Amino acid sequence: MPKVALFNQNGSNAGEIELNDSVFGIEPNNSVLFEAIIMQRASLRQGTHKVKNRSEVAGGGRKPWRQKGTGRARQGSIRSPQWRGGGTVFGPTPRSYAYKLPKKVRRLAIKSALSSKVVDNNILVLEDLVLEAPKTKEMASVLKGLSVEKKALIVTADANEAVALSARNIPGVTVVDANGVNVLDVVNHEKLIITKAAVEKVEEVLA
Repeated sequence: MPKVALFNQNGSNAGEIELNDSVFGIEPNNSVLFEAIIMQRASLRQGTHKVKNRSEVAGGGRKPWRQKGTGRARQGSIRSPQWRGGGTVFGPTPRSYAYKLPKKVRRLAIKSALSSKVVDNNILVLEDLVLEAPKTKEMASVLKGLSVEKKALIVTADANEAVALSARNIPGVTVVDANGVNVLDVVNHEKLIITKAAVEKVEEVLA
């Protein structure tokens, strides 16, 4: 089982913690990671694109000229697609881009993402993360003590409003609870900062 350092909130070393091998110690599957990221990004698309077809554009109620005898091609409406100002053919309409991967594939993807953080030595486990009140300065101090300078994902065991509010004004820092851990967030942040209680929760679900 992989062992990583355990830190206090102030950044000092508090020993080691043994992580579950089936969650944090697998061989990362890059192809499954890719599929999971594409799936998540697709579900984030709004899909609100819209064009007007010939029945929706204004005008065109009257036949522009009679069917026969003019020498010109027959036309039924000046709002047909070939006319200037006409409707659009096969244009985008509102739709959902969301789709789902099989449950086992999704579980393998999140395990691969977590294991890759262990392999790259980009996981920091805290004994606990407690802030008495929402203060950005205190959260910045915690990150400085842990030598975190780039994008970081902070995972707490449960929803922690004080931590979330303290971190929301720090660029590149995202806070989620153990139930909200997802592949896109883990991969998109360089450092994974997770509390000991959150590790136990994640292992309980994924092991």
